[in-house]
Amino acid sequence: MRKLLFLTAAVCLFAVAAFAQDKKPNFSGTWSIDVSKSKLGDRNSIESQTLTVTQTDKDIKVATATKRIAPPAGAPTGGPPGGRMGGGGMGGGDSTNTYTLDGKETTVEVESPMGKVPVKLTGKLDGGKLSLASSRTINSQMGEMTIINKETWSLSADGNTLTVDAESTSPRGTNTTQKVYTKKP
Repeated sequence: MRKLLFLTAAVCLFAVAAFAQDKKPNFSGTWSIDVSKSKLGDRNSIESQTLTVTQTDKDIKVATATKRIAPPAGAPTGGPPGGRMGGGGMGGGDSTNTYTLDGKETTVEVESPMGKVPVKLTGKLDGGKLSLASSRTINSQMGEMTIINKETWSLSADGNTLTVDAESTSPRGTNTTQKVYTKKP
C-alpha cells in the first residue's frame, strides 16, 4: 500500500512539473517602462514608453508608443533612419508589429524617411522566454546598411514585470540595453 501511495505521489509531482514546463508565458497587457530600473545606455532619450501586447497561440502583436526627452536648445536632431527596436517596435518610437511565434520569418513594409523599407520579423517562444528579431537593409547617404535587432523577453514569477534584453547591430556597432516594464492594472 505504501509503495502504491508513494508511486501515485511521484507520478503527480512529475505531472505537475511537466505541466509547469509546458505552460507558455503570456505577455499580453499594457506595460510601462520603469526608466530607473532599466539600463538604456548613454544615448537614451526615452522619457516614457508603453507596450500594448496582444498574444494568441500563433502570434504576438506589439504596439509601442514612446515619448522622447526634448534635446537641449541648439542640439542637432534626428538620427539614423530606422533607429533601434525599442521594445518590440522599429525605430524605438511609435510602431505596431505582429510576429509569429513559430520561428518562421515574415516580411512587412515600414515607412521610413527613405520610403518603404522591407523588414524581416521572427518570433519564437522557447523555454518560458520570447525571442523577437528584425532585420532590414536600407540605402542611405552612406550606402547600403543592414540593421539587426534581437530581443529576449522574460516575465517575473508574478507576471507583473517584463524584462526586455535587446541587442542592436548596425554599421555604428552593437548596442545593448535592458528595459524593465511594469504591467498596468
